[in-house]
Amino acid sequence: MPNASITVSCPCCQARLTIDPELAVVVAHEPPPRTGAAKDLDSALGSLRSKSAEREERFRQQMQAESQKGKVLDRKFQEGLKRAKDSPDPPPRPFDFD
Repeated sequence: MPNASITVSCPCCQARLTIDPELAVVVAHEPPPRTGAAKDLDSALGSLRSKSAEREERFRQQMQAESQKGKVLDRKFQEGLKRAKDSPDPPPRPFDFD
């Protein structure tokens, strides 16, 4: 069964998420059903401000994760390069397999 995705429902907001288990990422998102309109303008404005702060925090976390991603890839490359230099045998060439 290639790429069987998992669909889960958020217990908090009832949004539906489709997750690819191989990549461990969310590949689709269905927003939750809408509830009634805000009771008053002040509460709606307060909720928008709190959601804005939450978005900024998530953005900051993702930016930090992306900066770490480059370091991780660089370390993996350096380790592979070191192993390749220490190896007595040259790597196999693709046209030698024919």
